[in-house]
Amino acid sequence: MKFFIQRVNHANVSIESAIIGQIQKGFLIFIGVCDSDDEAIADKMIKKTAALRIMADHAGKTNLSIQDVGGQILAVSQFTLYADCKKGNRPSFFKSGSPEHANALYEYIIKEFREQYGFTVATGEFGADMKVTLENDGPFSVMLDSDELFS
Repeated sequence: MKFFIQRVNHANVSIESAIIGQIQKGFLIFIGVCDSDDEAIADKMIKKTAALRIMADHAGKTNLSIQDVGGQILAVSQFTLYADCKKGNRPSFFKSGSPEHANALYEYIIKEFREQYGFTVATGEFGADMKVTLENDGPFSVMLDSDELFS
């Protein structure tokens, strides 16, 4: 599982010019799932994200978590995080999870961020052609990869 996290001042996602999800200060999280991922891995990724100290304190240092600052989350499914560009110039996505499996875990992640951690979570629409607008704060972006973190 991969979470590409961007610390944002605000972000939104739209479909056909209609905004379907938006947040103020917090994390825009692009979520990639592969077929070997499960809820146990998702739980670890959620816990790590909630505790990640990349929000600025009063002195501008990255000492605070998103929980500490009452930040919001915009969660967007993105299978392209598993792009394989080793051969040729057109990426392959064979490492991405099946749509059914990925959507089930995406929905689970959203539910857990809301229910277990109390976050306000806005979302994209799984499988849709979306446009994402954001103001990256910093800029500050982090990639969490469960294979690197928990293997």
